[in-house]
Amino acid sequence: MKVVIIAAGKGTRMDPFTLSRPKPLIPVGGKPLIEHTITALKNCGITEIIVVIGYMKTQMQNYVEKISAQSFQGLKITLIEQKEQKGTAHALKFVEEFIDETFMLINGDIITSEKNFEEILNAYDRESTPIFSLTQVTDPSNYGIVDMDTAGRIKRIVEKPATENAPSNLANAGIYILPPQVFDAVKETPVSSRDEYELTDSIQKLIDNGFSFYGHTLSQWWIDCGLPWDLLRTNELILKDSKLIIEGEVEEGANLKGPVGVGKNSIIRAGAYIQGPALIGMDSEIGPNNYIRPYTYVGNDVRIGNAVEIKSSIILDHTRIGHLSYVGDSIIGENCNFGAGTKVANLRLDNKTIKVTIKGRRVDSGRRKLGIFMGDNVKTGINVSFMPGVKIGPSSAIGSEIVVSRDVSANSFLQIRQDLETAEWR
Repeated sequence: MKVVIIAAGKGTRMDPFTLSRPKPLIPVGGKPLIEHTITALKNCGITEIIVVIGYMKTQMQNYVEKISAQSFQGLKITLIEQKEQKGTAHALKFVEEFIDETFMLINGDIITSEKNFEEILNAYDRESTPIFSLTQVTDPSNYGIVDMDTAGRIKRIVEKPATENAPSNLANAGIYILPPQVFDAVKETPVSSRDEYELTDSIQKLIDNGFSFYGHTLSQWWIDCGLPWDLLRTNELILKDSKLIIEGEVEEGANLKGPVGVGKNSIIRAGAYIQGPALIGMDSEIGPNNYIRPYTYVGNDVRIGNAVEIKSSIILDHTRIGHLSYVGDSIIGENCNFGAGTKVANLRLDNKTIKVTIKGRRVDSGRRKLGIFMGDNVKTGINVSFMPGVKIGPSSAIGSEIVVSRDVSANSFLQIRQDLETAEWR
């Protein structure tokens, strides 16, 4: 069975990370998001994948060329460009010529356990009918909710109903097994209120025309990874599922507790204390005398200095966290440099959940503990402090002793102004 992954969008809600990379290439748990999906599909016996790309297509092309040569020999990956992103149904128009039989379709935002893909394929073998994957949710108003008959067949899809009017608590999980007739339905699908061509409208058209879709409820973890803090939860779940091994050097006097992975040519120096699940990439140096707490992923060629604490965070490649610093519940981009004593606050004084600005609107993350989201190539001076929920744009510089309490745009330079005429030296 061929698999189509739709991964063309800009991912604007993932700013600042998507300012310098397409969302499928944001690393979590040791690999880019899309690589986790491709690995899971290959392990399930899939041999051909079509990826619909658009935003920053060159990076996607380079990435696929690299992994095809290194990690996925024998797996055919074809890239198809969607020049304008006009919705999921619109994306399907570009793959029709490559599909002549039943196929699997995955929304690129979806990250899930490998076991769920196995279950979906088994459900198709058992039911011999198209599959509509489902997941249980507590707030139906944020999802497309299905109405099913007693045999588990989908009757209708209701987009974001009020909780009291929802036909069930089973939401569209964004993984389908579709018949080739879906391409005819796509051609008849009108534009939606969001000014997009929605795949669920195409599927509803098939259902109305007599096609039977079996609703399969996923049993394992699933995340619609659309917001920055979703990356932290995804990282946590992937690390829980991973088989972590030590390939680097662990000095005498370092303590590793629980499942911890250490990549080749990395060194964990004496006095370091690492609690798993945690993963340290290749060519990195940790310590001496620091504390890495569970659900932390440290990328390749990263330096974590003396007396630094990292909690439940993602630290991307080539970044330096200077001594006496603290990072909690945060994502730090590539090639960043923290001056000594840089601190990231991850808890409000009033203990309320933390809000983040997403596309100009304040959005409640629902998390009581949340730090910052820092883009690539950011530098801080000594003793900089960041308040919870702040986003820092790429290629910015934050001067010493500054308290950053609101978002910083890309390419900004912040410094404390000092009146040299009145300053006195004693």
